[in-house]
Parts: sequence; structure tokens; C-alpha cells
Amino acid sequence: MAQVDFNERQITLKVVYYGPPRSGKTTNLKALHTRVDDLNRGRLMLLDTRDDRTLFFDLLPIFFRASGLSFRLKVYTVPGQPMHEATRRVVLSGADGVAFVADSSAAQLEANRQSWQSLTRHLGTLGLERIPVVVQYNKRDLPDKVELSTADRFATVDPPLEATASEGKGVLPTFFTLLDRVWDSIDADMQLGQRFGITRAGFREAVSGHVGAGPRDIV
Repeated sequence: MAQVDFNERQITLKVVYYGPPRSGKTTNLKALHTRVDDLNRGRLMLLDTRDDRTLFFDLLPIFFRASGLSFRLKVYTVPGQPMHEATRRVVLSGADGVAFVADSSAAQLEANRQSWQSLTRHLGTLGLERIPVVVQYNKRDLPDKVELSTADRFATVDPPLEATASEGKGVLPTFFTLLDRVWDSIDADMQLGQRFGITRAGFREAVSGHVGAGPRDIV
């Protein structure tokens, strides 16, 4: 749930990148971190282990002001290995939205499905069934990639997004699509636009001004 301090005019949002092992969650975050201007990005924290690239979480805080509001965006990833199930639940707690990063390899279809089932189970346990979830199929440069037209959409409304995060492709469109859905969700619950006089478009423009995004990056 978004943390809103109406007296201080401060909003804190949390989004989580979730998916099977090695699908590119950390690569997405690293690529995103490089696009944020130095004055508005926190230190990217990475914890690697022998069995998984991310033991606990990556944290990317993005700070900026717009329309008299102070925003703080917290961007996390979760470890993909099955043994870290409890850690994933902890990281998901309090999330406002999720980017599900699926592996485009045809050989990883079952891993994607198991990870999605894990996600939906945790969201249910945490009472977060209604938060926005967008799906990104990463590694679109693989020779055995699945076709998006027939790929599993994992019960999401929007069509999946494409990315090759190792090259920075598709990272920002996924991020901004998720932020759009998050803004719509919290605005419906808290009437932020009415209270603070900022629209979804204004919010998106404010964020894009700090992550080096052009029109092609955020569509």
C-alpha cells in the first residue's frame, strides 16, 4: 500500500520485480539504475550468492519533487531460487505493483509458470490480490524464444511486454507501464489527483524527467 503523508505532501511507492531464476530481474534494475540522474538515485544494493544472483533484494530509491509533492520510488527484486520462498514473501509485503519478468526461452515455460503460481500465492497471503501486475518477456534475443502471440499471459489483462534487458531494450517501457497501473490504482483509492492536483500524465512526466526517458522509451 502506498505510504502517503498528506501533511508533508510526501508519497512513497514500492514496486517489485518478480520471476524465475535468471530471468533478468536484476538486469532490469541495473539498466534502470543507469538511466536515473545522479542527484535522484540512491545506491543500488546487490547481494549475490553461489546459487542465485540476488539473495535478499536490490533497492533502487528514486527521489524527486513534482507539483509540490515529494515522491520516493522504491524498486526491488526478489531471489528466484525456490529455497528463498520466505524471502520473496517478505519483499512483496507492502508492494504497490509487480513486474513479472518471464524468461523467453521455450525451455523455461514450466519455470515461468511455477514462479507465477508462487507470486499469486504470496499476493493472496498478503492481501495484495488487487495490486497491478504487468508481464515482461525478457531475453527476446534468444534463438528459442517463444512467440508473444502464443505466450502465456498469466491471467493479466494487458498483453505482455518485450525486453532484452542486457541491452537496455524494453526496460523503461515495462517500468512506465507498471507505474501507470500503480498510479491508477492508488489514485482510485486515495484520490491523489483531486487532493494534490497531479494527473497520471503529470506523474509520468515527472518520473521520466529523472530517468532520461524519451517518448519512445515510455510508450
